Amino acid sequence: MKVINKAEFEQITKQGVVLVDFFATWCGPCKMLAPVLEELAEDMNGKMEIVKVDVDQEGDLAMKFGIMSVPTMIVFKDGEAVKQISGYQAKGQLLNILNPLL
Repeated sequence: MKVINKAEFEQITKQGVVLVDFFATWCGPCKMLAPVLEELAEDMNGKMEIVKVDVDQEGDLAMKFGIMSVPTMIVFKDGEAVKQISGYQAKGQLLNILNPLL
């Protein structure tokens, strides 16, 4: 799964449905979430893109979206933030949240 920077962020989120995982390398729940998102990315291939933003590397992006804790995921639809999900989520929970947004 691709870790993106600020320069790539706008380009990637401006069209379609994109889930952005704001994470930190030192965060335990983020590490638990990573394989769930990898699996989800395979399942959602073609329906939505899933990318990651390291909050320690991209603090400006984290501040812009009010990220106070990690992991926090934001779903963008055609450039607009439409859903924020905080904390670890199991795959089934994420599917229940994401499917209505597709």
